Amino acid sequence: MSESKYLLDTSAVLTFLEDENGAERVEYLLRQEEILLPYLVLLETYYITLQEQPGDVADKRYALLKQLPATILWEVDEPTLLTAGRFKAYHRLSLADAIIAAFAQRQEAILVHKDPELEALTEFVIP
Repeated sequence: MSESKYLLDTSAVLTFLEDENGAERVEYLLRQEEILLPYLVLLETYYITLQEQPGDVADKRYALLKQLPATILWEVDEPTLLTAGRFKAYHRLSLADAIIAAFAQRQEAILVHKDPELEALTEFVIP
């Protein structure tokens, strides 16, 4: 295990759950590294799954996420909130992406994602 922390964005979680290109990388990180999951990733994974699949699939995915060897970040502190506000104000990001990226920066974690919007933050968040 390295000294790095990795924060999974919703795109990385969905890649893993749907066994898309890159799923093996996410699985490796889950097995070998310290993983952080912001509450927004659970929320987005849940509602996206509900939009695309039956409710029982969404419920199972949510339960699976809670069982992963990861620390779930359930609360936003003021510095994270203000960082997210700056990211949202100065970059073309969704509110969820701004908050997830702020968690990564504040936790000094490597942000794992497949979201082109987040490329705008490479100087602020470890890619």
